Amino acid sequence: MEHEKETQNGEVIENGKNGEKNKEENQLPLMGLNHVSRLCSNVEKSANFYTKVLWMVLIERPEAFDSDGAWLFNYGVGIHLVHAKHGDTLPDPEHLDPMDNATFLFKYHCEDMEAIEERLEEHKIKYIKRTVEDERGAAIDQLFFNDPDGYMIEICNCENLTLVLAGSLGKIKLPIDHHNPPLKLANDNEDSHVGEHENSE
Repeated sequence: MEHEKETQNGEVIENGKNGEKNKEENQLPLMGLNHVSRLCSNVEKSANFYTKVLWMVLIERPEAFDSDGAWLFNYGVGIHLVHAKHGDTLPDPEHLDPMDNATFLFKYHCEDMEAIEERLEEHKIKYIKRTVEDERGAAIDQLFFNDPDGYMIEICNCENLTLVLAGSLGKIKLPIDHHNPPLKLANDNEDSHVGEHENSE
């Protein structure tokens, strides 16, 4: 069928194969969140916090970055630590308020909230715990705590909450579409990469 144009209320509506192609081209080729970056007063202290408390894994940082910092990765997302310069403003580590979005860093979802709570107590980390319900009666448990520089982290069992889309289903990409970068093992002599083939279809 040849490409046709129709008008409705003065607007041009594209039909046929070209119209479908234009619709696909308007969708951004994004694959997911790669990393979040944040300033820290002590790179080593922050890296220890994320590796020991949240089990993030240190990865190599390109030598092209001559500033003090560290890269961590796990759970499909990275955290890039950058040493704060003189004059940079950091949050107050003693201030913990779930309603204060100014110090919010990110949120993890979790399948065992009790295990996370035990881990926080093991490391003597101050936290706030609360449970909220949506209008459908689904209960969501939340834990809020700060990293060493006062950036707030939330952990919750968000899978209990049903996502109700307000827009088109065609615009959303669910975790099945999530792309993880290839992982090179330290003892890998053949330059093979974990995840290279698993992520390609």
